[in-house]
Amino acid sequence: MARRLFPGAWLRKPHYAQVHFSYMRMKYLFISWLVVFIGSWVMYVQYSTYTELCRGHDCRKIICDKYKTGVIDGSACSSLCAKETLYFGKCLSTKPNNQMYLGIWGNLQGVIKCQMEEAAQLDFDTDPEPRKEIVLFDKPTRGTTVEKFKEMVYGLFKAKLGEQGNLSELVNLILSFADGNKDGRVSLPEAKSAWALLQLDEFLLMVILHDKEHTPKLMGFCGDLYVTERVEYTSLYGISLPWIIELFIPSGFRRSMDQWFTPSWPRKAKIAIGLLEFVEDIFHGPYGNFLMCDTSAKNLGYNDKYDLKMMDMRKIVPEMNLKEIIKDRQCETDLDCIYGTDCRTLCDQSKMRCTTEVIQPNLAKACQLLKDYLLRGAPSDIHEELEKQLYLCIALKVTANQMEMEHSLILNNLKTLLWKKISHTNDS
Repeated sequence: MARRLFPGAWLRKPHYAQVHFSYMRMKYLFISWLVVFIGSWVMYVQYSTYTELCRGHDCRKIICDKYKTGVIDGSACSSLCAKETLYFGKCLSTKPNNQMYLGIWGNLQGVIKCQMEEAAQLDFDTDPEPRKEIVLFDKPTRGTTVEKFKEMVYGLFKAKLGEQGNLSELVNLILSFADGNKDGRVSLPEAKSAWALLQLDEFLLMVILHDKEHTPKLMGFCGDLYVTERVEYTSLYGISLPWIIELFIPSGFRRSMDQWFTPSWPRKAKIAIGLLEFVEDIFHGPYGNFLMCDTSAKNLGYNDKYDLKMMDMRKIVPEMNLKEIIKDRQCETDLDCIYGTDCRTLCDQSKMRCTTEVIQPNLAKACQLLKDYLLRGAPSDIHEELEKQLYLCIALKVTANQMEMEHSLILNNLKTLLWKKISHTNDS
């Protein structure tokens, strides 16, 4: 009877259901489109970042153009640009201006480093100027004698290092390295390459520490591109993941996860001893004190024997050089007086200038990095003493009385504690 009175009534409910279904379908389609759009945008941004970070083709082109026109020369130039036996492999770059790649040179493996911009001075977070290709290899000029070039190099060392050590011996070492084809003389293109490389603090430190165990060996150079020995493990700890997976891992969980992928504790102890020895190498050595201004796990690596190797020393700078630059730095707070991530001085509020004394010594920064690394999985019989020594180490201040004595005491105590525990194992 009801259907006769209202013949369309029984159709109304299905009509509303159909409208509701269409609305839900539109909503899900919109959400799906939004997810795809955001995902595509994130992937585009990440890809753009990657292509900016990894510009090996551009780096090779700039260097080889200069080599082929006779501006520069070096021991790696022919292999890179003529014979093409030096190849760029996996990209390891973390900054666009400092290109880093795994490389293959004939039957040898190495790490290729190339500067895509001018070597930045101690710029305190200012963006470096774009690389001026014409100016970069402008010195020494045509007609410069070997003696004059030696004077130039000596003056550069004196400005960066002060009157410390045997600078003349260091100059001769540079000239020996600059002679890429080993013909007994340094040509003008070779001298231009050597001069460009000497503007880089990392290269200077590698020359000074060429006979030290924890500094990768230099294999060759061309312009301001240089090749170092390959290091099997390119980070102190952690696991390398594709960038698309990295996007979805929270930073806190990522840090915890990194600690899961580490060697056994005796091997970690051996790597840690290597870092302590490196700190010792650059602390008031024959050419003064060098400051570690970016103490990151990503800057440290180790070989298959678990000997520490420094992967990136670009932010290890001569103390004298840093002081000269920072003394005129204007500031309002202490945050204005930071170089890299770890070299901090205080802001003198009365003068509105940064003071020159870096607050935290290298050893304290190294211990901060090693704290979780060593305490996780440490044997129970040394855990308490190890924790005590690490916290004493982290508390070190440059301004403390008898800092150098405390520095040596803590460093030796840590090395002895670790070495005694692993000296009887196969990992030592």
